[in-house]
Amino acid sequence: MEKDTSLSNKADEFLQVFRKGEEFTKDLLKENEKLRFRIAQLEESLQRSGDEARTKLYEDRIHLMEDEINSLRERFRQVEEENKDFASKYIEVEEENNNLANLYVASYQLHSTLDFSEVLRIVLEIIINLIGAEKFAILLIDDKTNELIPVSTEGMAVSEAPRVKIGDGLIGNVAKEGESFFADDMTGVTGINPLEPIVCIPLKIKEHVIGVISIYKLLMQKERFNNVDYELFNLLAGHAATAIFSSRLYTQSERKLTTIQSFLDLLKEKPRK
Repeated sequence: MEKDTSLSNKADEFLQVFRKGEEFTKDLLKENEKLRFRIAQLEESLQRSGDEARTKLYEDRIHLMEDEINSLRERFRQVEEENKDFASKYIEVEEENNNLANLYVASYQLHSTLDFSEVLRIVLEIIINLIGAEKFAILLIDDKTNELIPVSTEGMAVSEAPRVKIGDGLIGNVAKEGESFFADDMTGVTGINPLEPIVCIPLKIKEHVIGVISIYKLLMQKERFNNVDYELFNLLAGHAATAIFSSRLYTQSERKLTTIQSFLDLLKEKPRK
């Protein structure tokens, strides 16, 4: 009986040990499962964290590329504006070169002859073709009467142009003061009144005024004056005055020389018997 009891006690102890081992194994399996689950969570979190990092990296790169694109667009806009500015300046320079060429030609033509009528014709052509005037008159001072006398016109008869005393009215005041006059508003002006030009330019040799150019109407396509027009007015005020004055003196001297020569020829003739 004692042996049976001893065997029974050992069996119970073995079963208890086995159960404890089973429970311990179950506990290990549970802990292992928990660990695996945690590892899976950590791996998923790590992977998700990696995706977010990559996403952030891509987003940062996209922002950088967008900034570069915007910078390139801004630079392109600046270059485009610079090109437009260069093109505009090129056109201005080209126009300025043409204007300088016109000024040179006009100046050359004015001093190419000493014939008074030819000089007046050249002045008329400059005013018509380069300035764009349709109706105007050239008036010169008569030192004997102290009046401005019309010597050449365009768009009107010489008889329609005014004779003005120095200092009288707008034209007479320009001749007296030697300062140019430009109307504030030239649109819609027809130039009916010959005493009220829209532009009046004194013809001066240094400070000595010999006459004026009175413009009453511009050509239809001429809406306003530009810089070259004012340069032309300055040219006319000086060079045209010199050319007109010189040709007038030359013509007068030629006439006097012809008269003297005729008188000398008469003296040389033999008296009739």
